[in-house]
Amino acid sequence: MKPYRSLTNEEIAQLESQHCSAADWGSVEVAEAFKTDYIHHTRFSGKVRLGIFEDEFKLAGGMTKHAGLFYVTLHNVTVGDNCCIENVKNYIANYQIGEHTFIENVDIILVDKRSRFGNGVEVSVLNETGGREVVIHDRLSAHQAYIMALYRHRPALIERMKQIIGEYADEHASETGVIGKHVTIVDAGYIKNVRIGDFCEIEGAGRLKNGSINSNEQAPVHIGYGVICDDFIISSGSHVEDGTMLTRCFVGQACHLGHNYSASDSLFFSNCQGENGEACAIFAGPFTVTHHKSTLLIAGMFSFMNAGSGSNQSNHMYKLGPIHQGALERGAKTASDSYVLWPARIGAFSLVMGRHVAHPDTSNLPFSYLIEEKNTTYLVPGVNLRSVGTIRDAQKWPKRDLRTDPNRLDQINYNLLSPYTIQKMMAGRNILKELARVSGETSGTYSYQSAKIKNSSLNKGIHFYETAIHKFLGNSVIKRLEGIRFESNEAIRTRLKPDTETGTGEWVDISGLIAPKSEIERLMNDIESGNLNSVDRIHDRFAEMHAHYYTYEWTWAYEKMLEFYGLQAELITAKDIAAIVKRWQEAVVWLDRMVYEDAKKEFSLSSMTGFGADGSKEEQMRDFEEVRGVFESNPFVTAVIEHIKIKTELGNELIERLSNLL
Repeated sequence: MKPYRSLTNEEIAQLESQHCSAADWGSVEVAEAFKTDYIHHTRFSGKVRLGIFEDEFKLAGGMTKHAGLFYVTLHNVTVGDNCCIENVKNYIANYQIGEHTFIENVDIILVDKRSRFGNGVEVSVLNETGGREVVIHDRLSAHQAYIMALYRHRPALIERMKQIIGEYADEHASETGVIGKHVTIVDAGYIKNVRIGDFCEIEGAGRLKNGSINSNEQAPVHIGYGVICDDFIISSGSHVEDGTMLTRCFVGQACHLGHNYSASDSLFFSNCQGENGEACAIFAGPFTVTHHKSTLLIAGMFSFMNAGSGSNQSNHMYKLGPIHQGALERGAKTASDSYVLWPARIGAFSLVMGRHVAHPDTSNLPFSYLIEEKNTTYLVPGVNLRSVGTIRDAQKWPKRDLRTDPNRLDQINYNLLSPYTIQKMMAGRNILKELARVSGETSGTYSYQSAKIKNSSLNKGIHFYETAIHKFLGNSVIKRLEGIRFESNEAIRTRLKPDTETGTGEWVDISGLIAPKSEIERLMNDIESGNLNSVDRIHDRFAEMHAHYYTYEWTWAYEKMLEFYGLQAELITAKDIAAIVKRWQEAVVWLDRMVYEDAKKEFSLSSMTGFGADGSKEEQMRDFEEVRGVFESNPFVTAVIEHIKIKTELGNELIERLSNLL
């Protein structure tokens, strides 16, 4: 602890001559090298400790200000070295302020009682009327929140998690707030019971009440003009600005909320973006994006989602109140002016167009289009597998992960094809085949989960799913056999055997983390039994699952490979592997060709409408090419062509390594 001393009589006299006063000068302590030069018009109350004031702050526009205290009232405050605090309209009470912090033109900053600083606040997510409350805290991950919100059929688990979080919140509670080092707070209004981390910038915030801003040097937080936050936690690297209003909300790492966005009882996890619109009781998993003023997200669970303008949902049904909820599984999108009446569940990587009021559940038919036609929901299974937009999304998410904090809260799996989506496709393939069998292969349309599927869409859907399954299983086999030259079929069989039994059975997407359900069950059992008894240990278990994803994935893929291709583990030969690889090559090339053709539509004559506005067709073409480029040289198109080449060579290379056994 830094040594402090009492003021000398000369220092007290000098301070009083500079219009400073104290209820009791004996309660004011200072650093050994303290000087009075830069303390003017300051009042001291209660226990106050001051550092030294020697440095200058370089401000925007070339202005400089010397560290010091000017026109300030401090009550029970410790001020670190080289801070500048100026023009506090009311006072600062019960705070420890770190070194090199700049506070100017603020109304009031205080802690008025023992506070948990937002830890322990209950957020009524998904169901506004309660029943799925998530207790927020500094170390909350999307995966912890998912279990707390959705596993309500295990009351002992929920009660234990609440107890663990309550202990964490109590441990971090205090009657004294913290403003970290290198913090900037300017032109702010009312700040009460808020813990502010290092390197945070608060500019023009209207009201911040009962919360934590978990900023740090590697991932600073910015709070902008007109922001109002009550009962909140904002994680590292996030920006909340331009009139955003949050009530009982958790904001995860590297989120961006702005342009008058408003949200209540909502959770936003890593890399979410919210602008202009509003949210109520939503569970926004990683990469949930909504940009439009007319968009309302309510009582829904989302992740890797992009909401179109005018997207809306409704959770009121009959006279029971807002008790219904819904889910758009990872990667789902909504088109402009789409509407879904909850309850409903939309499959992963699907696109919703139009108004849907019949409560569809398409979770086992991922990569689909839901299209409304004359108040009827039509389902086009699997078609999004060929969409250039889907592939671009999968490529852009890792690049758009803006987290710079080395301590990441969410464990995010970006894989488009995984045991989670492939098990859905296998189930979807069986559903479509059964529909064809029961209703007859010549039926014009088929009914499934309040939706209609056209005959051509059903047959194409089966082909899309089979192609994706071939691609995933082939990927897994090639990766498993990578870089090894085999001398016998027995050596191949030995290498194919999984390293662990973990991974068989159902897989789940726990809001960004893809893992075997058995591992999630084991974690929940350990929480219930008391083996996992802290938020950090729960976090570490999720991180461990994420780290072992590919080991667990192979266990699942191996079992499904045997089942899907009708193989026996003890009889697999190089010939079987070569056949799988050839199917994989065909699948990769066919899907890439589909994506290539879809991309080509972006360069059609109809897409050029509006280009070269006042000129000839030739000028229109040249204008389009200047803005969008030429199809053949488009970076994405060239990447698709290169992907076909690389994957074909990769398959050929494995077959060559097996050639002595074929």
